[in-house]
Amino acid sequence: MQETNINNITKNGRALFLAYDHGMEHGPADFDDETVDPAKIMEIADSGYFTGVIFQKGVAEKYYLPAGRQGDKNKNKVPLIVKLNGKTNLLNDVVEPYSPPLCSVDEALSLGASAAGYTVYIGSENEAKMIAEFAKIEEECQKKGLPLIGWMYPRGKAVAGREHSKEILAYAARVGLETGAEMVKLPYTGDPESFKWVVEAAGRTKVVVMGGQKMEEAEFLKYTEEVMSTGAIGLAVGRNVWQAEKPLDISKKLAEIILNKK
Repeated sequence: MQETNINNITKNGRALFLAYDHGMEHGPADFDDETVDPAKIMEIADSGYFTGVIFQKGVAEKYYLPAGRQGDKNKNKVPLIVKLNGKTNLLNDVVEPYSPPLCSVDEALSLGASAAGYTVYIGSENEAKMIAEFAKIEEECQKKGLPLIGWMYPRGKAVAGREHSKEILAYAARVGLETGAEMVKLPYTGDPESFKWVVEAAGRTKVVVMGGQKMEEAEFLKYTEEVMSTGAIGLAVGRNVWQAEKPLDISKKLAEIILNKK
């Protein structure tokens, strides 16, 4: 069994991930004529401001160029995080959420992944199935030295209306710790004091916070500073970067806050 190491997707213990798995989860509704092209996202991801980029396997296969696949000259510099499961949002109103496996650990490694991500919907009727699948994926990741990030999202009738509560998010964070995730990606409670308990509940499992819906730049930068005051190690942000008028400008400002990168 190899030791998993998150140093490849962090800088000085901090993380700033550019998320672009929205095409699977939301369809193309979040994109315009420019951001619908993953090549444009790779240009932002490779700017030097990010410690990782998040893709589903098909986008990674077609747009990410690791060393050895097409030569060092063309390789992408930003570390790749491959999302191993996913679903559409078309059945959200009629079934309890379930995110099936779509990519194996070996396939992620063949694509050049430095880490993997896997969603578990805490509170869904399908929770037990997803936790069991997560446990198997985590065991395989451990054997092959690939860090696993748990997307621990409260969803389903059992937690309806409480998806951002301190108690439910702390529970989700703890599930990540108990099941062996090196890192968990979580929604934010909305205030730093309550989220500090969420981070504490995660123990030695690191916490990154989702960027969420598009905000005005000043509001999002304030959100970022607030998140970083809780003990979380960073953000996984998508729309608030690539939907911005000047994506590289806000990327630089986020890196200054999170990574102390000038």
